[in-house]
Amino acid sequence: MTPTYTLPTGRLFIGGTHRDATDGATYTSINPATEEPIAQIAAAGAEDVDRAVRIARDAFESGRWATMSGAQRGQILARAADLIEQDAGNLAALETAEMGKLYSHSVDGDIPAAAATFRHFAGWADKLSGRTAMLPDFGPQPRFGFTLRQPLGVVGAITPWNNPAVIAAWKSAPALAAGCTVVIKPAEDAALSTLRLAELLAEAGLPDGVFNVVPGLGEVAGAALARHPGLDKISFTGSVEVGKQIGSLAGDNFRKVTLELGGKAPQLVLADADLEQAMPWIAMGNFYHTGQVCAAGTRVLVHESRVDEVVEGLAAVAASSTVGDPFDAASTMGTVVNDRQLERILGYVEAGRREGAKLVAGGNRLGERGFYVEPTVFVGDNDLTIAREEIFGPVATVIPFRDNDEAVRLANDTKYGLNAMIYTQNLSATHRIIPQLRVGTVWVNGWGVPDVSLPWGGRGGSGIGRELGQSGLEAYTEEKTVYLGL
Repeated sequence: MTPTYTLPTGRLFIGGTHRDATDGATYTSINPATEEPIAQIAAAGAEDVDRAVRIARDAFESGRWATMSGAQRGQILARAADLIEQDAGNLAALETAEMGKLYSHSVDGDIPAAAATFRHFAGWADKLSGRTAMLPDFGPQPRFGFTLRQPLGVVGAITPWNNPAVIAAWKSAPALAAGCTVVIKPAEDAALSTLRLAELLAEAGLPDGVFNVVPGLGEVAGAALARHPGLDKISFTGSVEVGKQIGSLAGDNFRKVTLELGGKAPQLVLADADLEQAMPWIAMGNFYHTGQVCAAGTRVLVHESRVDEVVEGLAAVAASSTVGDPFDAASTMGTVVNDRQLERILGYVEAGRREGAKLVAGGNRLGERGFYVEPTVFVGDNDLTIAREEIFGPVATVIPFRDNDEAVRLANDTKYGLNAMIYTQNLSATHRIIPQLRVGTVWVNGWGVPDVSLPWGGRGGSGIGRELGQSGLEAYTEEKTVYLGL
């Protein structure tokens, strides 16, 4: 049964007010489970983005947020966390309706995580500090040195459709805690929860102009925000191709940038792995949220002595999955986000077949209505297209290895470097392998969502910089050094 939810206006949120796009443009949000329209959403153009950035700049320069005490900012962000929790059912339903994620996963996972992110950084808002240094005299003059952490200014954030509320929180909560103002462009396939978030932040007491939302098409609104000269930083989560463009634009304008560009994570299943304990995690790393997760572990590297067990385990999970209405509590997998993504996934499945990978389970679209796809398992090698490229769908490729050295070599043989998982009962092997993996995060004997208290980010094709934790907070500040003559 679909929960009752309230649609936000679908209009731009700029300067504390809802607005239509200047040219009146809109686009239609589609429910991927029914292929029916949900809402008409204003499509921001370059003029709307410019207005939002200018208003955010005025809000920053006025000092009504940046010079507010950290304790006051923290109180507002903590109040926002409370309001997000109170609105969890509504926010979760908006996300499920718009992008097909299981409602249970949203209401019990994503939305509480968004609230936890605001609450965590609320606690940091009054703890930004520099450091001191006792300096040698400069000639006859004694000196003292210290540093300050000051807010960067206006932050542009571009978020993806797979975890809209969570990643909006990841980017905006630390920026706001640091004293920055924000203009956020949510993905066109999943803008409603971010528009609702803007309303909740205003209700919490955020001053007008501090948090602005400009939904619209990526090639219009996203491009206008990415190249806007009035930003001090751009934070983007999305594809490698768009990330490269944003990185180039950031360099041209000498602005700070954080890029989180996805991955092709390896799951290393060593010879001594406890598969009874590990199989649920290995399967979740492939099939959670229909595989639409940047940290998905879709390269399952398995010691040759355990391949049959892992393949049988993944095939059993695929066969027992209930792919259906994401609002139905009986469903274990919902939809992919849109028809383009469905066709993309099926194209990769066909590439796997064509290149000689062994199809063990799945590989087909389910039904004729809604963007449903079967969880899919291949056995192959690391040179296959399905092992090289990010599919962003529930497609696992099991790849055998002979020894741990080969496992590490295969794990690192990728353009990505976001995260990896290791399954073993050998503590020494774990500590030998972890430093060799060229990734930002390693999970041992498990898999899950990043914790807000620790940094998250990758290397290589997975991006630049870190979000979350103290590192994520400091990424929205400028460190200033002061030499004081005594």
